[in-house]
Amino acid sequence: MRNEQGQTKPFILYGTSACHLCETAEALLESLAGSDLNLVYEKCDIAGSDELFERYGLHIPVLQHPAGEELFWPFDADLLRAFFKR
Repeated sequence: MRNEQGQTKPFILYGTSACHLCETAEALLESLAGSDLNLVYEKCDIAGSDELFERYGLHIPVLQHPAGEELFWPFDADLLRAFFKR
């Protein structure tokens, strides 16, 4: 699936279950998914990987751009829009 920027890889939202900040970040992403951004993202639960838990455990939620750049919490709609357009 391609978004309007022509990218085939989705954004990745790193988090874990029962994380209220992760739920807030996902709700924010969902609110933008129907906008002109045509956002495509996948969730990745870091609890299933020791490597991911070590890397992101204290920083979740983290949104990774298809190009590899990461946006750490806290972020808002304006920061997300700028991040998506990179």
